[in-house]
Amino acid sequence: MHELAICLALLDQVEGIVREQQAKRVRGLVLRIGPLAGVETEALQRAYSVASAGTSAAQAQLLIERSSVRIRCLECAVETEVPGHRLLCGACGSWHIRVVSGDELLLVRVDLDRELVDHV
Repeated sequence: MHELAICLALLDQVEGIVREQQAKRVRGLVLRIGPLAGVETEALQRAYSVASAGTSAAQAQLLIERSSVRIRCLECAVETEVPGHRLLCGACGSWHIRVVSGDELLLVRVDLDRELVDHV
């Protein structure tokens, strides 16, 4: 299950943000995942609850935003939104395209509890 590996990498990044911002804990996370990212969102949610145990994000809510697939045609230069399984230009039907969005897995926001951490 590569979703667990994704969660571990995500939490490593989040823990770095927590240290940098000297926060006490994470309240919530927002991820943006495209249909072409190859990530099963339900499996990611389950993996997150396991991976976050014992971290500053253990009680944080994970919200997932789904993005759409947008392509730019290399023949007619039109940018269109398409279903993830049909990567053809919406204007001319060409398959000579470049994916503009829809393959991303982005950490969009980290909501922190900014109470000062005691440094003893």
